[in-house]
Amino acid sequence: MANKPAALQQGDTIGIVTLGSPLDPAVINTRADYLRSLGFNVIFGENVYAQDGFLAGSAEDRAADLMRMFNDDSVKMILPSRGGVGVAGILPFLDFDVIKQNPKILTGYSDITVLQNVLYQYADLLSFQSLLLIDFRPTTPDYNFNQFYSAVSAPIPSKPLTNPPEDPLISLVPGNVTGELIGGNITSFVDTLGTDYEIDTSGKILVLEETHEPINTVYRYLSHLKEAGAFEQVAGIIMGECTNCEEAYGVSYDGLIESFIVPLGKPLITNLKTAHGFYKAAVPIGANVNLDANNSTITILEPTVS
Repeated sequence: MANKPAALQQGDTIGIVTLGSPLDPAVINTRADYLRSLGFNVIFGENVYAQDGFLAGSAEDRAADLMRMFNDDSVKMILPSRGGVGVAGILPFLDFDVIKQNPKILTGYSDITVLQNVLYQYADLLSFQSLLLIDFRPTTPDYNFNQFYSAVSAPIPSKPLTNPPEDPLISLVPGNVTGELIGGNITSFVDTLGTDYEIDTSGKILVLEETHEPINTVYRYLSHLKEAGAFEQVAGIIMGECTNCEEAYGVSYDGLIESFIVPLGKPLITNLKTAHGFYKAAVPIGANVNLDANNSTITILEPTVS
């Protein structure tokens, strides 16, 4: 069973870190001010504004910021400013024993899902493929905030993972399975293959999404996962959106799912609104969930915070 962080309450402290690519300091400050307006205290990692080309400083420094947040008893939630390349580089510098002993809410998407899956696998930490710091602004849809706060603010025993009402989940391969939920960004997931941090998919329900990749490139990534055995023992599959992904040779993302994912024969639900899309479901990485592809429902079977 996953190690669950304590629930987030108004007045709690949120620690802001930049773990991959840099973000404009003005954006960081504006979003932090919005968090304060919601009633939270905010502290910054020492390297939150750092920039070294396409990285926010060295991997050691970024990892040190994250570890300081896990070691700080005043911090209830760790909020990455953004994703971007470089997140995987911090993994060798993390102390998984310390993280396991100090569970905190960690939320994010894109390359942050590399970190989230590794923390589940090595520190038993349940985390959330949900909002980043960049999403804390008045123009973010209410659905996104409702999903986020519902996931992190109270220990609800069981609840459905749903899309906005106008965008139903779609079942393409029938079946009813239960398992721990893992996954996230396809590119980031592929990057773990053949490393010490490769994610074990056996018996898991795998959720995948992508952004800004042509469909033939997405096919390449999915083929790599298949050849590496990532789909062999999965219990079921949830396909999120491919945001701003261009068709290739007349093949769309939906077409790729039909031709590549459906033949895998695993219970399959598609169209989950999450991560890079306009709407962002709060997906609990490490939680026990039921995927009912006979009735197009996804149910979180346990509290996601304590």
